[in-house]
Amino acid sequence: MTTPTTPTTSATRQGAAGSSALNKVPEVTVWFWIIKILCTTVGESFADYINTTLGFGLTNTMLLFTAIFAVVLTIQFRTRRYSPFPYWLTVVVVSVTGTLYTDMLTDQQNVPLRLSTTVFSVLLALVFGVWWLRERTLSIHSITTFPREAFYWLTVLVTFALGTATGDWTLELTNWTPAKSVLLPLGLIAAVTGLWKSGANPVLSFWIAYILTRPLGANIGDWLASPKTATSPGEPVGLGLGTFATSLIFLSAILATVIYLALSRSDVAETYELTHEAPVTTNPRKERIALGGFGTLAVATVALLVWAHHQPHVTCDPTGQSETLPACQKAAMTAGQTAAAVAKYEKLSQTAITQDKAGSAAASRATVQKMRDDWDADATSLQAVNKATWTLLDNQMDEVLKTYAIDHGNIKPAPAAEQEKQLKVLLGDFTGHHF
Repeated sequence: MTTPTTPTTSATRQGAAGSSALNKVPEVTVWFWIIKILCTTVGESFADYINTTLGFGLTNTMLLFTAIFAVVLTIQFRTRRYSPFPYWLTVVVVSVTGTLYTDMLTDQQNVPLRLSTTVFSVLLALVFGVWWLRERTLSIHSITTFPREAFYWLTVLVTFALGTATGDWTLELTNWTPAKSVLLPLGLIAAVTGLWKSGANPVLSFWIAYILTRPLGANIGDWLASPKTATSPGEPVGLGLGTFATSLIFLSAILATVIYLALSRSDVAETYELTHEAPVTTNPRKERIALGGFGTLAVATVALLVWAHHQPHVTCDPTGQSETLPACQKAAMTAGQTAAAVAKYEKLSQTAITQDKAGSAAASRATVQKMRDDWDADATSLQAVNKATWTLLDNQMDEVLKTYAIDHGNIKPAPAAEQEKQLKVLLGDFTGHHF
């Protein structure tokens, strides 16, 4: 798919080209779709790397990228015309930000993916409706004013959030592997391209394809980053590159592509119009027929998902770390296992206290992160032994994590003395309360 962008007529494009204002978005060529998919892959892998691998925490990562998004969007708004570097930097950042908003709803607020998909779908329809009522056009060939550019970027943000929710919900329904999950959005994009070439409405074709590139890029990222062999049932299997290597590869590819576009100017709308024929006026009859094709495609997709959902597959995640599957219920620990677990957490608490006293902040943080990971892994089995005791200890564990700015909204860690104080309370709780 190269240029399914707007209800195009010669008058529309000539009007845009002849206006004094310059378009703020690129011409939709094959390069547009390549770099868009690269950006969506980075949105998935880079967010996971900062949130999980670096242990920055979902809330902190979301707040960080919201701030970065505000900065890069301000820079983009200040440009007079489309420029590859600020534009695609904004797309990369908004891809991460939109992904994190959906992840926050799912992982922190426990909002079901079907509900977040519905909410973002309604929100997208409202944005399009207000955009149309105000500007009487949804053409990305006419992003020449501040209001139109604001509507454009709001739409892009919502499509990333919607694409994330829809893609994750699909995985939840089907339990497909990352490699297999690439095929559905790829096939749908191919079908949308065919309908566009057959005369489908360019605006509808463009935005459907734009949304579908999000789950496509995310699934590619998961496939590349996931380990080659599963260490537990239900764990995704991929090529084993890891989130850092995947992010680095795709960020490098984005940079190379942006440099090429900056030098060639092949995606600048005004340059493109000089070397390409004016678009053909759309045919209302063909648009109506193609609209029926979209309806058929939607029904077929729903039928495929329903069929896949009813196939035998893993329904829970034994690690408790899945974004799309609930944790499996575990049997209660034996008395010996419980005692060993408590001794492990007492030792980790004491180790972190000793490291704090020695001024080894990084080592103390790493110890607490390990304690957090082990505690989450043991949670179900310990709750089954004594839920009241587990709840008391879990609350104090949260207090410790807050002082280290792990998995909580506070950005800056507390002083070492406060960390040591909360660790001593936790150590006392482990010693004084028995499962």
